[in-house]
Parts: sequence; C-alpha cells; structure tokens
Amino acid sequence: MKYKYKYNPDKIRKLFSELFNALDKLRELANLSKDEFLRDVHKVASAKYHLLIAIEASIDMCNHVIAQNKLRTPEDYADTFRVLQEVGAFPKDFLPKLIEMARFRNRLVHIYWEVDNEVIYQILKEDISDLEKFTGYFTEFLKKKV
Repeated sequence: MKYKYKYNPDKIRKLFSELFNALDKLRELANLSKDEFLRDVHKVASAKYHLLIAIEASIDMCNHVIAQNKLRTPEDYADTFRVLQEVGAFPKDFLPKLIEMARFRNRLVHIYWEVDNEVIYQILKEDISDLEKFTGYFTEFLKKKV
C-alpha cells in the first residue's frame, strides 16, 4: 500500500531531528524557576532561539509536504498550517494554536525587541505541549495510506 502524501523521508527526518532537539532544550529551560530563567540573559536567548528553531522546523515540514503534493500555495506562515489542516493533517480546533505559533515566530524574527521575557517563560511552561501535539498529528498524517 502507498502513502497518501508524498514527501522526502530524509528531509522530514532531519526537520524532526531539529524539532526534537529544540524541544529537549526548551523542556530543560522550562524546569527553571521563573526568577532563575529571567535573570539569566543567556537562558532567555536560548529559549527564544530554540522556540524559533522548533517553529521553523514545523513550518518547513508543512511547506515540504505542500510543495511535494502541489497543494495550494500558502499566503504566509500561518496559512501553511491552514493548508495542511484543510487536507486533514490537524484537527480544526488545533489550528488556532498553530496559527498563534506562526505569528509568534514572526514576532521573534521581526519585532524581537517587543517580545516580553515573561511571555517566553509562560510559553515554556504552558505551550510547549502544542509543539509536541504538532509532532503527533503530523506523524499520523504522513502515515495515511491511499
């Protein structure tokens, strides 16, 4: 039996590796107390970097599947997740979380000086599980058979 969606396994494996490595670092940082995290600029910078890597890897995986399968071209990073949700990769009620991730990625890249370090800590504590859920949904999506 064939898989329903085409993708390059090596490329997806590499992107998953980047995502999992970033998640490991983010989990370590999430174990710090708020005070310990906020007073260490290197830990804050590390969290921002690893959040960016994790979100980028997620977007890159989606864009790869979109391109390989000639799905509709996304209008922006948030729309990348929407395109795959339209073909069943993610539950509709999870889509707002993915869109929020893409928008946060844009803030980290384009208006990084406005990103509050306390928000970064809150994301570490409350939202890392969304990236973990993404990996589960995406893996199941890739396993779909024709």
